Amino acid sequence: MENNKFSRRSFINTLSIVGAGMAMHLPSIARGSSDNAKPALLGGPQARPWEFSGWPIFDQTEEKAVTDVLKSGVWGRLGGNVVANFEREYAKVFGAKHSLGVSSGTSALYTILGALDLGPGDEVIIPVYTFVATYNVVVLNYALPIFADTDIESFQIDPTKVAAAITPQTKIIMPVHIGGSPANIDQLLSIAQKANIPLVEDACQAHLAEWKGRKVGNYGLAGAFSFQASKNLNCAEGGAIITNDDAFAQTCYGFHNQGQGGQTTAYTPGAGTRATNVRLTEFQGNLLLAQMTRLQAQTKRRAENAAYLTSLLNGIKGIYPAKLYEGTTMSAFHLYMFRYDKAFFSGLPRATFLKALQAEGVPCDSGYGPMNRDTYVTGLAQNKHYLKIYGEKTMKEWQERNACPQNDKLTGEQAVWFFQNMLLGTRTDMEQIATAIRKIQKNAKALSKA
Repeated sequence: MENNKFSRRSFINTLSIVGAGMAMHLPSIARGSSDNAKPALLGGPQARPWEFSGWPIFDQTEEKAVTDVLKSGVWGRLGGNVVANFEREYAKVFGAKHSLGVSSGTSALYTILGALDLGPGDEVIIPVYTFVATYNVVVLNYALPIFADTDIESFQIDPTKVAAAITPQTKIIMPVHIGGSPANIDQLLSIAQKANIPLVEDACQAHLAEWKGRKVGNYGLAGAFSFQASKNLNCAEGGAIITNDDAFAQTCYGFHNQGQGGQTTAYTPGAGTRATNVRLTEFQGNLLLAQMTRLQAQTKRRAENAAYLTSLLNGIKGIYPAKLYEGTTMSAFHLYMFRYDKAFFSGLPRATFLKALQAEGVPCDSGYGPMNRDTYVTGLAQNKHYLKIYGEKTMKEWQERNACPQNDKLTGEQAVWFFQNMLLGTRTDMEQIATAIRKIQKNAKALSKA
């Protein structure tokens, strides 16, 4: 899906600007231009004349983690103990009984669905506003992904649309905690329990996010997390599953380890009749243990800065920060998301608003596109395998079922993203973001002619 691919690429590029360590922040007296100045796009001074913190952040802790594994000569999890140590620590941090390290967030989801024996004829309800991996793991099993529309105020999946999408073929409900903020877990869990359908949490963006004081990923049968390069916990590529179900944890282990149940090179048969290899390496496990020494402090900093930024943006007409549901006691703020209403900016198109904001020194993006309308997804209706399994009539009906008008509105003209590294700085950084937006608003007519 091109919009998703673009957003991921731009996200990674943004996080790589500075590299290791925290960028230096100048004192408040050295702030960029005021909101009365000419916009940078029109030749004025930048609201933010220096860069945000780079990503990833690392030092000798990560260097030692990598070299220790290198010198040990045991680089894979079979025969090693580092990944197992990471899994114990990760489960402890999340308050879960079990954790399983895997090769990516996509692999975490794929393993969960494989352990649930998802296959042809089954349906999985997913949000339409998500990264394409959520869709891919369903299609890889030749099941039907059913898109539920977006709650436009929160950017999260709309629980009322989930309830309406359930059929006798629904095998799994898989919400995503988009941007690191919890979806409406109480409503989703109630729907899943009433329908006797497993709830799987795609928490790939939501490290340490909490719902009513409990970490996300613990509410459904299992939760999936990603350690991809842009994520708040990062080892370049990697992922994890958490679950509180003993039997399901063992099934997931077998699925991710070629169907073998043991944790050595010896042949120990697992359960099921299909599996794959998506094991995490010892290098990744130790790098994650090093990165975890910073995770809680970074999460706290992001939350504090996000709250301050929200208080500033709430004072700007036409800017609407994404709503956090009442049960949210912590957002991971992997993304800071808000809606832009051009009516309060003299009709300035979002594309120009983004261009002007970037010129002020504030990285931003329009976020995900309308996945249900992307040719990568709509082409499934003509896929020869799907036509063989479901037939032309069902695939045509599938396309009709996937209309998501609220998401069309959000992705078409409103959504704006900031990135998690931008929330690791100071209150001055947040003030400069607000200053940049106010400058654009005051000069919107002139910018529309630029």
